[in-house]
Amino acid sequence: MSIKDPLAESVLKSSVVYKGRFLQLVKDDVRTPDGILTSREYLHHPGASAMIAMFDDGKVILERQYRHPLRRSFLEFPAGKIDAGESPLNCAKRELIEETGYKANTWLKLGRFNNAIGYSDEEITVFLAKDLQMMGQHLDIGENLELIEMPWQSVVQMCLTGEITDVKTIVGAFWLQNYMNGTKSNETLRCSLETG
Repeated sequence: MSIKDPLAESVLKSSVVYKGRFLQLVKDDVRTPDGILTSREYLHHPGASAMIAMFDDGKVILERQYRHPLRRSFLEFPAGKIDAGESPLNCAKRELIEETGYKANTWLKLGRFNNAIGYSDEEITVFLAKDLQMMGQHLDIGENLELIEMPWQSVVQMCLTGEITDVKTIVGAFWLQNYMNGTKSNETLRCSLETG
C-alpha cells in the first residue's frame, strides 16, 4: 500500500499541445494541495540510456557531437532514446553498436536519474559496458560524431574543470568513479550474444 504524497497535485485535464518526432509538449490543468487551479507545461520524453564503454586498459569512449539547441559540439558519453516497448538495457545495447560500433558482453547498471525535473519527465539509465567487441558502426542518417578514447580518470577531471558540461556524462563519470573505487554497488547483467 503506497502512501499518498501530501504535495501531489491533482490533474484535472491533460492535453498534448505539440507532438514532434519524439518529444511532446504537454499541458496539464491541475489543482494544487491548497486548492489553487493552475496549469503545468512539460516535455514528455520516452527516456534514454547512456553507455560508458570501457576497454580493458581503463579507457572509455566519448563522442564529440554537435548539439543544435546550444549551437556547439559537446564531449559526452554515447546515449540514445528508448524506442516504444524497449527496455533501457536493450536500448543501450542497440545504441552502443549503432554509435560506436562496439558490442559489450558485460553490462553493469550504474543507476538512473531525471535530468530536467522542472520541465521534463525524461529519465536516463546509465550503464557500464565492458568486454567490448568491434562489430561495425552504423549511424542514423544525418548523425555525425567523432569518437574519442581517453582514460576514465581524465573524464572525471574534465567534469571537475567544466570542460565537460553534459549532465549525463558528469553523472556517469562520478558513478563510474565510485564503482572503480568500490564504493557503489551495481547490478551486473551478463548478456547473451544477441543485441536485443
